Amino acid sequence: MPIVLFNNIEGSLPSSLITLVKIALTHLGHLGQLALANVRGFIFRRTLDAGRDTNDEAEKPRAAGAAPPESVVPVSVNYHFTRRCNYKCGFCFHTAISSFVLPLEEAKRGLRMLQEAGMQKVNFSGGEPFLEQRGRLLGEMVRFCKETLGLPSVSIVSNGSLITEEWFQTYGEWLDILAVSCDSFDEATNRAIGRHAPRSHHLDKLYQISEWCARYRVAFKINTVVNTHNWQEDMADQILDLNPCRWKVFQCLLIGGENCGEDSLRHAETFVVTDEQFRSFLDRHSRVECLVPESNEKMRDSYLILDERMRFLDCTRGRKEPSRSILDVGVANAICSSGFDEAMFRRRGGVYQWSKNDIMEW
Repeated sequence: MPIVLFNNIEGSLPSSLITLVKIALTHLGHLGQLALANVRGFIFRRTLDAGRDTNDEAEKPRAAGAAPPESVVPVSVNYHFTRRCNYKCGFCFHTAISSFVLPLEEAKRGLRMLQEAGMQKVNFSGGEPFLEQRGRLLGEMVRFCKETLGLPSVSIVSNGSLITEEWFQTYGEWLDILAVSCDSFDEATNRAIGRHAPRSHHLDKLYQISEWCARYRVAFKINTVVNTHNWQEDMADQILDLNPCRWKVFQCLLIGGENCGEDSLRHAETFVVTDEQFRSFLDRHSRVECLVPESNEKMRDSYLILDERMRFLDCTRGRKEPSRSILDVGVANAICSSGFDEAMFRRRGGVYQWSKNDIMEW
């Protein structure tokens, strides 16, 4: 089933038709949920088509903080608003070297600047994003991005341990996609990796969150980091049983100052797998259609990463080199030093375009 994003469709379709669409999508499992997560609007891609079909778009005054046409448009942004985490994964490449967290109003100001500069998708990550204010800070930013900014896609990456059904009840209606990290379906392996907390049962919580996502109509994803502890594991049956809309499989990545080097909090050198071992894992799971691989090469320059001070991080040289904060210098100036690979954008007729997969793959 092709997956398409919608936003605010209620304003243009009869409520009876919307109800029928929602019922149909609900019965299609997590693929249906992914479409349903954004069934509130028009296909956002048509905004780009509209820009191509008219010549007066360039004559309109540009919004404050918006990027000039020659710069990269921050379509998808990974916002790591906290570095604190209750897990101790040995390969973590965004560690707690700082406990700083922006106040909610400042975070909202930065998110609005990004939206005015062209952001269509925001992904909240950490650290563990549900750790701050027991998920309230995260929830309020999710609500702001969907309800006020009207972003087509709002997502979260979490280890899952602190998520509650009460959070879904309060904020679930504004969340499109929830990704939970799981590196093994053997609890002993998860513990060896560090993906656990006292009195926590990671796998039990994973299945519970999958059920909550289905209940509250949030698309469910799983993220896995292939490392020396799990590269020989066969996870296909469990992944197929959980039926996520996406299974992102990452190759363990070294980032200086984060998980390798004398000044780092983690030392992930012993977790790193070879390219051949990574390909072996992918080949073993080739029957899992929702699998989306992420090699080290792709990870280094394919994401716009925003840190806790709203600075873009350049990872292309093996370290996270921050720009100045967008709150101080604006989005266009900060993004120039982000190291982001512009190859994912294809400039046609003065309009940046991206594919469905560019938006969905996270």
